[in-house]
Amino acid sequence: MLALAGCGGGSDSGGAAQSSAPAAQGQTLNVFAAASLKDTFGTLEKQFEQANPGTDVKLTFAGSSDLATQINNGAPADVFASADDNNMKKVTDPGLTAAAPVKFATNTLQIAVANGDPKGIKTLQDLANPANKVVLCAPQVPCGSAAQKVEKAAGVDIKPVSEEQDVKSVLSKVSSGNADAGLVYVTDVTASKGQVQGVTFPEASKAVNNYPIAVLKNSQNADLANKWVQLVTGAEGQQVLKAAGFGAS
Repeated sequence: MLALAGCGGGSDSGGAAQSSAPAAQGQTLNVFAAASLKDTFGTLEKQFEQANPGTDVKLTFAGSSDLATQINNGAPADVFASADDNNMKKVTDPGLTAAAPVKFATNTLQIAVANGDPKGIKTLQDLANPANKVVLCAPQVPCGSAAQKVEKAAGVDIKPVSEEQDVKSVLSKVSSGNADAGLVYVTDVTASKGQVQGVTFPEASKAVNNYPIAVLKNSQNADLANKWVQLVTGAEGQQVLKAAGFGAS
């Protein structure tokens, strides 16, 4: 946290951090972000571009593990926002960040089911019923790692019909009727705008995900990148994240 303090990344700096500067005009900011941040970062993109005229924010969403691999392979990213600490560590360990990552949100798993819950799925244990077609994230993806933790905590062994590379793909399988249930984040159920129904379960508290964000060392637009981090961690960004169902950082 101290490493980014000089960039103004405090909880009260969200608005001031976004003042436009001539040097920022006409530049592109490449933000790599976990799939679960699609809606919130899409909202912040509009705010950022309005506050920094001429700036084009390009958002790349995927599973955090895939994004970390792309960054390690030299992808031209300015900022990385991960859905867990483990995949951020894959970027910090090789020294690819300009400063220490900052935690900006938390997220918790929820069971996504079809509206009306036609299969009567009420608990995590119900997902182990072979009569229910369940979809999970792959283990290397943050939502998959979290799923493994809650399974262990509950003593449940879920046999998914498929393992997806990001949480949005799990949600899509449920909303399209290709699966009876899936483990996604609370924020994904909220973002579905009624396409699925959420089932809360107590074991979810055993696998709360931290969301860290960092400017990358090879960023071609470090000033803009730091402004983006300030927006996400500041008052405006935190308000958008809270409204989407994310927990406080």
